[in-house]
Amino acid sequence: MLKIGIAGYGVVGKRRRQYIDKRSDMRVVAVCDRAFADEGTFDDGVRHYQTPEKLLKSEALDALFVCLTNDVAADVTIAGLEQGLHVFCEKPPGRDLSDIARVIEAERRHPALKLKYGFNHRYHDSVRDALAILRSGELGSVVNLRGVYGKSKFVSFGAHSDWRTKRAQAGGGILLDQGIHMVDLMRLFAGEFVDVKSFVDNRFWGHDVEDNAYALLRSHKGVVAMLHSTATQWRHRFSLEITFEKGALILSGILSGSKSYGAETLTVLWADPQDDSGDPREQTTHYRKDPSWADEVAEFADAVLRGGKVEAGSSQDAWNTMQLVYRIYCADSDWQARWNLSDIVENFAP
Repeated sequence: MLKIGIAGYGVVGKRRRQYIDKRSDMRVVAVCDRAFADEGTFDDGVRHYQTPEKLLKSEALDALFVCLTNDVAADVTIAGLEQGLHVFCEKPPGRDLSDIARVIEAERRHPALKLKYGFNHRYHDSVRDALAILRSGELGSVVNLRGVYGKSKFVSFGAHSDWRTKRAQAGGGILLDQGIHMVDLMRLFAGEFVDVKSFVDNRFWGHDVEDNAYALLRSHKGVVAMLHSTATQWRHRFSLEITFEKGALILSGILSGSKSYGAETLTVLWADPQDDSGDPREQTTHYRKDPSWADEVAEFADAVLRGGKVEAGSSQDAWNTMQLVYRIYCADSDWQARWNLSDIVENFAP
């Protein structure tokens, strides 16, 4: 039975607990959040504190879930590792590459501990089915990708949630907060990208973080990806189209807590070399359940209890995805100069 602490008991922290509580091999014993007026004990016996420091000092834990703002996530992850705890941290791993670099240094000092990041979208069934088709080779090699992930504004969840619009706390805007999922999926399906072009701006909402990022990426194999991460998508949208030599995959909609991205579907298209009508045979699968939250926790538990592998969300995944996010920022020379980002990628080799 793993004794679990949750640092950050907002919307995400409570959802993590919901799935931990369903397991027989994990038990939440304590949580912390700055919204608590003081420390104490819930009716179910779970202790609550105001700060991660007090949580770590007061409780004997086996693992820590970090569901905090970007400016403190890396520090609390490191504190957990230094205390001998396995750590599950939400995305992004911090504000910038220096944050994840510090975490990786701590991880290397404690090789027996497991560290996993919550790149939740990899665990959606539509994504897993699409990846299985790619790996089967049925449709040939990937030619290009087009992805749009957007919402209508920077979502707030209460009095303390405007941090997403403040560079000092968030590190970046819609690309780092939500678009990082699409960046991660594009890496998953196309491999690493070597060429990056972009336009990044904040001219609509006027915060000191971006509300739109447009990127054109090319992999070492010549696969081209087009990405639009946006906080001005009035009808929330998730769409990833992957073109192959012999067909295509279209992932549309994503099951989420807000239920605002539409039905989650995967459409498979099979190109017919004898038919140039542009209307190929297709099949669409609808997904009505979201196993991603439970499956992420299950993989983490298996890694800790049985020595299983962190298949998705390793520190290397986090590093590579964060590096690509910052390469997109830096590829826009105006955005790079505005926020003094010129050395942020070059100073941190993989």
